[in-house]
Amino acid sequence: MMDVRVLLIGFGNMGQALVKGWLDRGVPAAAIRVVDPAAGALEAAVKLGVARSEAVDAGALAHAPGVVLLAVKPGQLEEALRACTGVAAAGPLFLSIAAGKPIASITRVLGGDTPVVRAMPNTPAAVGRGMTVLTASPRVSAPQRAAAEALMAAVGEVAWVDDETLMDAVTAVSGSGPAYVFLLIECLTRAGTAAGLDGALAEKLATVTVAGAGAYAAASGEPAAELRRRVTSPGGTTEAALRILAAADGLPDLLERAVRAAAERSRELSQE
Repeated sequence: MMDVRVLLIGFGNMGQALVKGWLDRGVPAAAIRVVDPAAGALEAAVKLGVARSEAVDAGALAHAPGVVLLAVKPGQLEEALRACTGVAAAGPLFLSIAAGKPIASITRVLGGDTPVVRAMPNTPAAVGRGMTVLTASPRVSAPQRAAAEALMAAVGEVAWVDDETLMDAVTAVSGSGPAYVFLLIECLTRAGTAAGLDGALAEKLATVTVAGAGAYAAASGEPAAELRRRVTSPGGTTEAALRILAAADGLPDLLERAVRAAAERSRELSQE
Protein backbone atom coordinates (compact mmCIF):
# COMPACT_ATOMS: atom_id res chain seq x y z
CA MET A 1 0.00 0.00 0.00
CA MET A 2 2.67 2.49 1.00
CA ASP A 3 6.12 2.79 2.50
CA VAL A 4 5.73 5.44 5.20
CA ARG A 5 5.70 5.55 8.97
CA VAL A 6 2.59 7.05 10.55
CA LEU A 7 2.14 8.79 13.89
CA LEU A 8 -1.60 8.83 14.63
CA ILE A 9 -2.69 11.42 17.19
CA GLY A 10 -6.13 10.45 18.52
CA PHE A 11 -7.33 6.87 18.54
CA GLY A 12 -11.10 7.06 18.70
CA ASN A 13 -13.54 5.36 16.35
CA MET A 14 -12.15 6.92 13.17
CA GLY A 15 -8.53 6.39 14.17
CA GLN A 16 -9.21 2.76 14.94
CA ALA A 17 -11.06 2.27 11.66
CA LEU A 18 -8.08 3.71 9.80
CA VAL A 19 -5.53 1.49 11.52
CA LYS A 20 -7.65 -1.61 10.87
CA GLY A 21 -7.88 -0.60 7.22
CA TRP A 22 -4.13 -0.07 6.96
CA LEU A 23 -3.32 -3.41 8.59
CA ASP A 24 -5.80 -5.18 6.31
CA ARG A 25 -4.00 -3.65 3.33
CA GLY A 26 -0.63 -4.92 4.43
CA VAL A 27 0.86 -1.96 6.29
CA PRO A 28 3.18 -3.46 8.95
CA ALA A 29 2.16 -2.73 12.53
CA ALA A 30 5.71 -1.51 13.18
CA ALA A 31 5.07 1.41 10.80
CA ILE A 32 2.24 2.73 13.00
CA ARG A 33 2.32 4.45 16.38
CA VAL A 34 -0.75 5.88 18.10
CA VAL A 35 -1.05 8.54 20.75
CA ASP A 36 -4.11 8.87 22.98
CA PRO A 37 -4.47 9.39 26.75
CA ALA A 38 -7.66 7.28 27.03
CA ALA A 39 -7.20 3.84 28.56
CA GLY A 40 -9.72 2.30 26.17
CA ALA A 41 -7.84 3.64 23.17
CA LEU A 42 -4.54 2.26 24.43
CA GLU A 43 -6.16 -1.13 25.03
CA ALA A 44 -7.46 -1.09 21.44
CA ALA A 45 -3.92 -0.36 20.22
CA VAL A 46 -2.60 -3.35 22.17
CA LYS A 47 -5.19 -5.62 20.55
CA LEU A 48 -4.16 -4.39 17.11
CA GLY A 49 -0.49 -4.86 17.88
CA VAL A 50 0.62 -1.27 17.29
CA ALA A 51 2.91 0.85 19.46
CA ARG A 52 1.14 3.39 21.65
CA SER A 53 1.68 6.10 24.23
CA GLU A 54 -0.44 8.56 26.18
CA ALA A 55 1.39 11.59 24.79
CA VAL A 56 3.85 12.64 22.11
CA ASP A 57 6.81 11.40 24.12
CA ALA A 58 10.34 10.28 23.32
CA GLY A 59 9.01 7.06 21.80
CA ALA A 60 6.74 8.99 19.47
CA LEU A 61 9.59 11.29 18.46
CA ALA A 62 11.85 8.30 17.83
CA HIS A 63 9.19 6.81 15.53
CA ALA A 64 10.31 9.37 12.90
CA PRO A 65 7.00 9.49 11.02
CA GLY A 66 6.61 10.45 7.40
CA VAL A 67 2.97 11.32 8.14
CA VAL A 68 1.42 12.73 11.29
CA LEU A 69 -2.30 12.05 11.13
CA LEU A 70 -4.39 14.27 13.39
CA ALA A 71 -7.58 12.45 14.37
CA VAL A 72 -8.50 14.56 17.37
CA LYS A 73 -11.64 16.57 18.08
CA PRO A 74 -11.52 20.12 16.66
CA GLY A 75 -11.20 21.64 20.13
CA GLN A 76 -8.14 19.50 20.83
CA LEU A 77 -6.30 20.30 17.60
CA GLU A 78 -4.17 23.21 18.76
CA GLU A 79 -2.97 21.34 21.85
CA ALA A 80 -2.07 18.33 19.68
CA LEU A 81 -0.20 20.53 17.24
CA ARG A 82 1.84 22.20 19.97
CA ALA A 83 2.85 18.76 21.21
CA CYS A 84 4.05 17.94 17.68
CA THR A 85 6.46 20.84 17.16
CA GLY A 86 9.44 18.54 17.76
CA VAL A 87 8.11 16.08 15.16
CA ALA A 88 7.38 18.86 12.67
CA ALA A 89 11.01 19.89 12.53
CA ALA A 90 11.76 16.74 10.52
CA GLY A 91 9.33 17.79 7.78
CA PRO A 92 6.59 15.12 7.81
CA LEU A 93 3.23 15.57 6.15
CA PHE A 94 0.47 16.60 8.55
CA LEU A 95 -2.83 14.99 7.57
CA SER A 96 -5.78 16.38 9.55
CA ILE A 97 -9.28 14.97 9.82
CA ALA A 98 -10.31 17.47 12.52
CA ALA A 99 -13.70 18.64 11.26
CA GLY A 100 -14.06 22.29 10.36
CA LYS A 101 -10.44 23.22 11.00
CA PRO A 102 -8.76 24.85 7.96
CA ILE A 103 -5.18 24.33 6.85
CA ALA A 104 -4.32 27.80 8.20
CA SER A 105 -5.14 26.67 11.75
CA ILE A 106 -2.34 24.10 11.44
CA THR A 107 0.29 26.23 9.70
CA ARG A 108 -0.39 29.02 12.20
CA VAL A 109 1.05 26.74 14.90
CA LEU A 110 3.64 24.76 12.94
CA GLY A 111 4.71 27.35 10.38
CA GLY A 112 3.80 28.20 6.81
CA ASP A 113 6.30 25.76 5.30
CA THR A 114 4.56 22.76 6.88
CA PRO A 115 3.02 20.42 4.28
CA VAL A 116 -0.62 19.90 5.25
CA VAL A 117 -3.48 17.87 3.81
CA ARG A 118 -6.95 18.42 5.22
CA ALA A 119 -9.39 15.52 4.92
CA MET A 120 -13.12 15.13 5.52
CA PRO A 121 -14.07 11.45 5.97
CA ASN A 122 -17.46 10.19 7.09
CA THR A 123 -18.75 7.53 9.47
CA PRO A 124 -19.21 4.67 6.96
CA ALA A 125 -15.41 4.47 7.09
CA ALA A 126 -16.03 2.22 10.10
CA VAL A 127 -17.17 -0.52 7.68
CA GLY A 128 -14.79 0.35 4.85
CA ARG A 129 -17.45 2.24 2.90
CA GLY A 130 -16.45 5.81 3.71
CA MET A 131 -16.15 8.84 1.47
CA THR A 132 -13.19 11.13 2.07
CA VAL A 133 -12.44 14.41 0.31
CA LEU A 134 -8.95 15.91 0.62
CA THR A 135 -7.36 19.26 -0.10
CA ALA A 136 -3.65 20.09 0.07
CA SER A 137 -1.49 23.08 0.94
CA PRO A 138 1.03 24.29 -1.67
CA ARG A 139 3.89 22.67 0.27
CA VAL A 140 2.59 19.12 -0.22
CA SER A 141 4.74 17.10 -2.61
CA ALA A 142 3.42 14.55 -5.08
CA PRO A 143 4.64 11.59 -2.96
CA GLN A 144 3.03 13.12 0.14
CA ARG A 145 -0.21 13.61 -1.75
CA ALA A 146 -0.10 9.96 -2.83
CA ALA A 147 0.57 8.84 0.76
CA ALA A 148 -2.40 10.84 2.07
CA GLU A 149 -4.66 9.35 -0.58
CA ALA A 150 -3.49 5.80 0.16
CA LEU A 151 -4.04 6.25 3.89
CA MET A 152 -7.61 7.46 3.49
CA ALA A 153 -8.44 4.99 0.68
CA ALA A 154 -8.03 2.20 3.23
CA VAL A 155 -11.52 3.04 4.55
CA GLY A 156 -13.37 3.85 1.32
CA GLU A 157 -13.47 6.14 -1.70
CA VAL A 158 -11.42 9.34 -2.00
CA ALA A 159 -11.63 12.55 -4.01
CA TRP A 160 -9.69 15.82 -4.10
CA VAL A 161 -10.66 19.49 -4.33
CA ASP A 162 -8.16 22.23 -5.09
CA ASP A 163 -10.22 25.01 -3.48
CA GLU A 164 -10.27 24.54 0.28
CA THR A 165 -13.41 26.67 0.64
CA LEU A 166 -15.33 23.82 -1.02
CA MET A 167 -14.71 21.71 2.08
CA ASP A 168 -17.70 23.43 3.71
CA ALA A 169 -19.96 22.03 0.99
CA VAL A 170 -18.21 18.67 1.22
CA THR A 171 -18.87 18.59 4.95
CA ALA A 172 -22.52 19.42 4.37
CA VAL A 173 -23.02 16.68 1.76
CA SER A 174 -20.81 13.70 2.69
CA GLY A 175 -19.58 14.58 6.17
CA SER A 176 -23.05 15.19 7.60
CA GLY A 177 -24.78 13.12 4.92
CA PRO A 178 -24.92 9.82 6.83
CA ALA A 179 -27.14 11.51 9.43
CA TYR A 180 -29.57 12.48 6.68
CA VAL A 181 -29.72 8.86 5.55
CA PHE A 182 -30.22 7.62 9.11
CA LEU A 183 -33.12 10.07 9.43
CA LEU A 184 -34.57 8.71 6.19
CA ILE A 185 -34.46 5.20 7.66
CA GLU A 186 -36.17 6.47 10.82
CA CYS A 187 -38.89 8.21 8.84
CA LEU A 188 -39.44 5.29 6.48
CA THR A 189 -39.68 2.95 9.48
CA ARG A 190 -42.23 5.20 11.16
CA ALA A 191 -44.24 5.48 7.96
CA GLY A 192 -44.23 1.71 7.51
CA THR A 193 -45.41 1.22 11.07
CA ALA A 194 -48.19 3.77 10.51
CA ALA A 195 -49.23 1.77 7.44
CA GLY A 196 -49.71 -1.32 9.61
CA LEU A 197 -46.34 -3.11 9.58
CA ASP A 198 -44.74 -4.56 12.68
CA GLY A 199 -42.08 -2.10 13.93
CA ALA A 200 -39.17 -4.53 13.65
CA LEU A 201 -40.16 -5.54 10.14
CA ALA A 202 -40.63 -1.91 9.08
CA GLU A 203 -37.16 -1.04 10.37
CA LYS A 204 -35.59 -4.00 8.57
CA LEU A 205 -37.35 -3.12 5.32
CA ALA A 206 -36.24 0.50 5.59
CA THR A 207 -32.63 -0.25 6.53
CA VAL A 208 -32.00 -2.97 3.95
CA THR A 209 -33.77 -1.02 1.21
CA VAL A 210 -31.69 2.11 1.81
CA ALA A 211 -28.46 0.11 2.03
CA GLY A 212 -29.30 -1.90 -1.08
CA ALA A 213 -30.36 1.11 -3.12
CA GLY A 214 -27.15 2.91 -2.21
CA ALA A 215 -25.03 -0.10 -3.16
CA TYR A 216 -26.95 -0.48 -6.42
CA ALA A 217 -26.48 3.20 -7.30
CA ALA A 218 -22.75 2.99 -6.58
CA ALA A 219 -22.32 -0.21 -8.60
CA SER A 220 -24.38 0.87 -11.60
CA GLY A 221 -22.31 3.94 -12.45
CA GLU A 222 -25.45 5.62 -13.80
CA PRO A 223 -27.04 8.87 -12.65
CA ALA A 224 -29.48 8.53 -9.77
CA ALA A 225 -32.12 10.34 -11.83
CA GLU A 226 -31.98 7.58 -14.46
CA LEU A 227 -32.24 4.83 -11.85
CA ARG A 228 -35.23 6.59 -10.32
CA ARG A 229 -36.89 6.86 -13.74
CA ARG A 230 -36.50 3.13 -14.35
CA VAL A 231 -38.30 2.13 -11.16
CA THR A 232 -41.11 4.67 -11.58
CA SER A 233 -43.88 3.14 -13.66
CA PRO A 234 -46.42 5.65 -15.02
CA GLY A 235 -49.53 5.56 -12.88
CA GLY A 236 -47.91 3.18 -10.38
CA THR A 237 -47.31 3.21 -6.64
CA THR A 238 -43.83 4.73 -6.85
CA GLU A 239 -45.07 7.61 -8.97
CA ALA A 240 -47.81 8.31 -6.42
CA ALA A 241 -45.23 8.53 -3.63
CA LEU A 242 -42.74 10.60 -5.62
CA ARG A 243 -45.45 13.10 -6.47
CA ILE A 244 -45.56 13.91 -2.75
CA LEU A 245 -41.81 13.81 -2.16
CA ALA A 246 -40.96 15.97 -5.18
CA ALA A 247 -43.56 18.68 -4.47
CA ALA A 248 -42.42 22.31 -4.35
CA ASP A 249 -41.89 22.12 -0.59
CA GLY A 250 -40.86 18.47 -0.60
CA LEU A 251 -37.65 16.52 -0.27
CA PRO A 252 -35.52 18.36 -2.91
CA ASP A 253 -36.20 21.74 -1.30
CA LEU A 254 -35.69 20.41 2.22
CA LEU A 255 -32.34 18.83 1.36
CA GLU A 256 -31.10 21.95 -0.40
CA ARG A 257 -31.95 24.02 2.65
CA ALA A 258 -30.39 21.45 4.97
CA VAL A 259 -27.12 21.31 3.03
CA ARG A 260 -27.00 25.10 2.85
CA ALA A 261 -27.45 25.33 6.65
CA ALA A 262 -24.75 22.72 7.29
CA ALA A 263 -22.29 24.44 4.93
CA GLU A 264 -22.91 27.80 6.61
CA ARG A 265 -22.32 26.26 10.03
CA SER A 266 -19.12 24.69 8.75
CA ARG A 267 -17.90 28.11 7.64
CA GLU A 268 -18.73 29.52 11.06
CA LEU A 269 -16.88 26.74 12.85
CA SER A 270 -13.75 27.32 10.77
CA GLN A 271 -13.58 30.84 12.20
CA GLU A 272 -13.90 29.75 15.84
